[in-house]
Amino acid sequence: MLSRDMAKPLLGHSTKHDENSIESGQTIIGILGTGDFARSLASRLLYSGFQVVVGSRYPKRSINFFPATADVTTQEDAISKADIFFVALHQEHYSTLCDFKDGLSGKVLVDVSNKNEVNMYSESNAEYLASLFPDSVVVKGFNVISAWSLQNGPKDGCKQVLISGDTHEAKSKVIQIARAMGFIPLDMGSLSAAREIENIPLRMFPSWKMPLVLGLCLFVFFYCYNFIRSVLHPYVTEQKNKFYKIPIELVNVTLPCVAYVMLSLVYLPGILAACYQLHYGTKYRRFQEWLDRWLLHRKYIGLVSFYFAVLHAVYSLCLPLRRSHRYEILNEAYSQVKADKENAWVEEEVWRMELYLSFGIIAIGILSLLAVTSLPSVGNSLNWREFTFIQSKLGYAALIVSTIHVLIFGWKRVFDGKQYKFYLPPTFTLALILPCVVLLSKMFLLLPCLNQRLARIRRGWEKDHYIRFKIHEREQQSFDLNLSHNTVV
Repeated sequence: MLSRDMAKPLLGHSTKHDENSIESGQTIIGILGTGDFARSLASRLLYSGFQVVVGSRYPKRSINFFPATADVTTQEDAISKADIFFVALHQEHYSTLCDFKDGLSGKVLVDVSNKNEVNMYSESNAEYLASLFPDSVVVKGFNVISAWSLQNGPKDGCKQVLISGDTHEAKSKVIQIARAMGFIPLDMGSLSAAREIENIPLRMFPSWKMPLVLGLCLFVFFYCYNFIRSVLHPYVTEQKNKFYKIPIELVNVTLPCVAYVMLSLVYLPGILAACYQLHYGTKYRRFQEWLDRWLLHRKYIGLVSFYFAVLHAVYSLCLPLRRSHRYEILNEAYSQVKADKENAWVEEEVWRMELYLSFGIIAIGILSLLAVTSLPSVGNSLNWREFTFIQSKLGYAALIVSTIHVLIFGWKRVFDGKQYKFYLPPTFTLALILPCVVLLSKMFLLLPCLNQRLARIRRGWEKDHYIRFKIHEREQQSFDLNLSHNTVV
């Protein structure tokens, strides 16, 4: 490649100067407000090469809070010096700017405010600001960026800036400012989109709500089930006090059940989606809303499963530290001496425990790899094939290893009548149901007849439609010649 070709801009960038472009070092950006966000915004703009003028009601008092290179002056003086202003005020203070309505006429006002509650007003703060200043151009933006992200740079915070407005030229200017500051602007459309943009910072873990509630419900169910079998049953039938198991032992028995079931819930919607596509013979039919939401929450369900699995490992390591465990060892040793038994070694139990711990460690290791690759910084470094291999192939490997781990734990207990307390089966048998259904369904879908059909569907084939391929004229002549030759033969 020639050196002159290397000098050409990529992706069709024009070398001509855009009349609406924003250049660092030449453009003066105004800020109306002197709060924490305004100070962080001024610092970031100055670091990005812009000139900054800050309008304050009390400039002498506020000048010490801003960098020395920032021009801190009165609001009236600041309005006369810039054409683009960040309105860093709360919604209830917008009216204090009405005295400068004529000075702000024709200028761009970037509203960075947020509400105190979701859908607090029928209109957004940006729309309210636009109603107060009809001769100005209002753009919504930077409200999803915290003062911390502005102060420390986009590398330490969210890099995405949501922008909306009714004027394309004004949005283009704000978008160029965001890019110059190192952020990634995202055009959300007209100013009416500000209602949704202002709700985003107020939502409390929206993607985590369903997985956390699901994990909590499963934990309560398995904990109560274990309480009935391990604490209530011996107290009712034998008058034995086993309530000391409530803080540690019952929790440790419950945690792996929740982690195991939630891991299977990560891959169950994929099975259901595959069956759905096989049934209708197309990938263009929309999934049910509940299934679509389930598919979108698989990552968070998997992370919650990993959390419960790690807690189970920690609790298991702490079991020997309990005073009750020491007493049980002493009692068992005394019983062995009293029975004149020299060797308590049971080969079968030794091997069972060794295999049980080994597969548990392997399962935790694979789950750790899945959790690490779920992080955006790690996942972005992988290509699609690598990411799919880890999340799908290794995910099923983790489910298989976990199943072996549970089966070794159960061993022969499922056939022991003493384990059915109050006629309730052991807890691990309940935890095995859903994962075994998922694994058997996956094996069924891997059959060549179903796997090939599913692959064709996901490549665009439809059961009730046929695609007519256009063959090149030369290829058609070759095809006709071969066909006539075969006919003669």
